[in-house]
Amino acid sequence: MSPRWKEASLLAVAAAVPFLGWVSMDLAREGRVVASGALYPLLLAGMFLLAHLALRFFRPAADPVLFPLAAALSSLGVVILLRLNPHMARLQVIWLGIGLAGMAVLAAALKDHRVLERYRYTLAVIGLALLLSTVFIGREVNGARLWLVFGPLRFQPSELAKVLLAVFFAAYLAERRELIVGAGRRFLGVNLPRPRDLGPLLTMWALSLLLLIFQRDLGSSLLFFGIFLAVLYAATSRASFVVVGLLLFLAGAVATSFAFSHVRARVDSWLDPLNPETVNDESYQIAQSLFAFAEGGLSGTGLARGRPDIIPFVETDFAFAAVGEELGLLGAAAVVILFLLFAGRGLSLALRCEDDFGKLLAVGLTTIVFLQAFIIMGGDTRLVPLTGITLPFVSYGGSSLVSNFLILGLLLCISGAPREAGKRTGGEGRSARRERGAGAGPSGAGTGTVDVGGEGVAG
Repeated sequence: MSPRWKEASLLAVAAAVPFLGWVSMDLAREGRVVASGALYPLLLAGMFLLAHLALRFFRPAADPVLFPLAAALSSLGVVILLRLNPHMARLQVIWLGIGLAGMAVLAAALKDHRVLERYRYTLAVIGLALLLSTVFIGREVNGARLWLVFGPLRFQPSELAKVLLAVFFAAYLAERRELIVGAGRRFLGVNLPRPRDLGPLLTMWALSLLLLIFQRDLGSSLLFFGIFLAVLYAATSRASFVVVGLLLFLAGAVATSFAFSHVRARVDSWLDPLNPETVNDESYQIAQSLFAFAEGGLSGTGLARGRPDIIPFVETDFAFAAVGEELGLLGAAAVVILFLLFAGRGLSLALRCEDDFGKLLAVGLTTIVFLQAFIIMGGDTRLVPLTGITLPFVSYGGSSLVSNFLILGLLLCISGAPREAGKRTGGEGRSARRERGAGAGPSGAGTGTVDVGGEGVAG
């Protein structure tokens, strides 16, 4: 079966999610199924079908699993919003259409992902400018200065900045990895990097602390530093960088928790969410989230039968808690499994990619989705301190949803590159040959000459 037919089959499964949600909510609210409720499931199915047809035309060899996974998560997000806030659900469907269109345009326009490598410094400057823009002209919402406001529209620039900086990290480390890997000295069995090689690490550390201090954005601070560490480890395979980076981040986080009251309050709510003095104030959200999971039990209360709506900002920060209450542990585990499958598929295509930049970019983009999901799901369940980031593809938020589909578009471009490059050169990509088995023979499986040879972009 071709990749696109596999994708069509998996999309048919994902399309069942909004239909099941419609039937379940109508039975809970009306005691019967209302035909007009089929509008949203049909609309979502039509949008996913159009996006699939675009990929079938522009990226016939792209990965067939990533898009259905994103479609299932997005459909679940719309169902949860329909249950919590129909107005937000309508807006989310519009943003979903924009995100799918952006993904399709990216798949059509970006013939070779390696083109992005040439513009790494330009993209880095734009990404940093987007991040810093909120410090000067941003608007503070719910205690965090994350938004740019243009009339009725609000835009969260960090959502797009994370994609641009992931491209820069991948391009920079693909260029410098030999210099970084080849230097350093061993101390107590640990291979320590040279001080001058720590420059990028220290820069990202400082940037993450600035986000934490001036924008009060713990989630983005942790996310950006985590993306950089993941790409750095993928580039160098040196655990010492990760150890040094984690120690730096922990030291900075502890120092800021003592120096700034808003960080300390967040940590206190995490350590003791049921404190009688704060349970109805600072720690009200996390306390209600924990009650929601407890109420849901194994199989949940059923859609429209619970009370996740009493959690403030449940549509953005606590969508996972709403799933936990109304779909139970089984529903929450299904969401976790979908993200694990997404991460596994993304890392798998990184392994299959034939150029260093593509490998590192796939790792960085996959890390964005998975780490962001881990941070917010961990925050909702009190595994880590609560942050104000969204659950990718699920939570309400136009900036987040569009950025996540751009990430998906880039991953699809990377995944389809080897086979399509092979077609353009009249041959097969290395990954295609590997899939045909070891029968290619030692000469065909060689690592040096095949890597650069007939699959060049110029073809």
